[in-house]
Amino acid sequence: MVNDMWSFIKSLFSSGPSLSELMVEEYIVVDVRTHGEFQSGHVQGSKNIPLNQIKGKISSLKKQKKRVILCCASGMRSGRATKILRSEGVDAHNGGSWQNVALAKK
Repeated sequence: MVNDMWSFIKSLFSSGPSLSELMVEEYIVVDVRTHGEFQSGHVQGSKNIPLNQIKGKISSLKKQKKRVILCCASGMRSGRATKILRSEGVDAHNGGSWQNVALAKK
């Protein structure tokens, strides 16, 4: 359990391509917050798939053949969604908070 948590925390802060570098090629933004949270503000053009529904949307995300940038309120839920999608072969990246992704998209 402790090792799983540590791996998760490391994945949140690991260095990799910046959001702006990830947003050069075709991509979609998926917000994994609840519908209510999404309605209170979100990245323009993003899709809302709450974290508890992400497993059921894996095949439709794969069919789009685009990079998936995930966001939420803080980066915790999007980090979990990233791990789920990557385990299924989706090119998924944790964008952190939706505000962070919105700023990088401009």
